[in-house]
Amino acid sequence: METGPLARLLITYSNKNSLIKSFVDEFLKKSDLELIDLSTSIGRNAARAIETQYVCEYIFKLMSNLIQNVKYYDTDTCVKYDFNSLQKEAKGRAFFEVPRGVLSHFINIKNAKIENFSVIAPTTWNATPKNFDGKRGSYEEALIGLKIQDRSKPLEVLRVLHSFDPCLACAVHIIDTHQKKLGRYKVKSF
Repeated sequence: METGPLARLLITYSNKNSLIKSFVDEFLKKSDLELIDLSTSIGRNAARAIETQYVCEYIFKLMSNLIQNVKYYDTDTCVKYDFNSLQKEAKGRAFFEVPRGVLSHFINIKNAKIENFSVIAPTTWNATPKNFDGKRGSYEEALIGLKIQDRSKPLEVLRVLHSFDPCLACAVHIIDTHQKKLGRYKVKSF
C-alpha cells in the first residue's frame, strides 16, 4: 500500500474535502488527465505539488488567525515546563504524516533516562519487500508491469523509484539470474 502525499491526497479527495477536491479537479482539468492517472509516477509528483498548494492556503488562514490573536493581546506562545514533574518511567509513540509517508517514533524512558528510541522512516515502509501475507511493498508494486526500453539503461525504473522521493541514496541495478553480463560502467572523475 502506498504511503505519502499521493495516498493522503486520494483519501482526502475521496472524503470530498472541498479544498483538496478543488485543487485536484483543477490539476486534472489543466493537465487533461483523469483521477486514475494519478496512480502513476506523474501522480506521486503531482500530489506533492497539490499538497504544497493546499498547505500554502492553510498557512495563510493560520497566520490570519494568529494576527487576530496578537491584535487582541493573546501573545503567549508556550507554557513553561516543570522539570520537577518529570516522569521517571514512561513509554511513548508518535505517528506523523510527512512528505514521504508515515514517520513513527517510539521511546522508552527508565530512571528518567532514555532507554530505547526507535524511528521508522517512510522510506522503510515504501521500500519494504513482501510482507508475511505476501503483499508487495510500494516500490515493488509500482514496478510491476513496467516496460523497460533499454535493459542496459533502465531509466524507467529510476523514474518510478524517484517519484517516491526516497530518503536514501538510490541507484538502479539490473541483474541476470543466469549471470549474463548486462552492462559495464566506469565513473570518471572530473
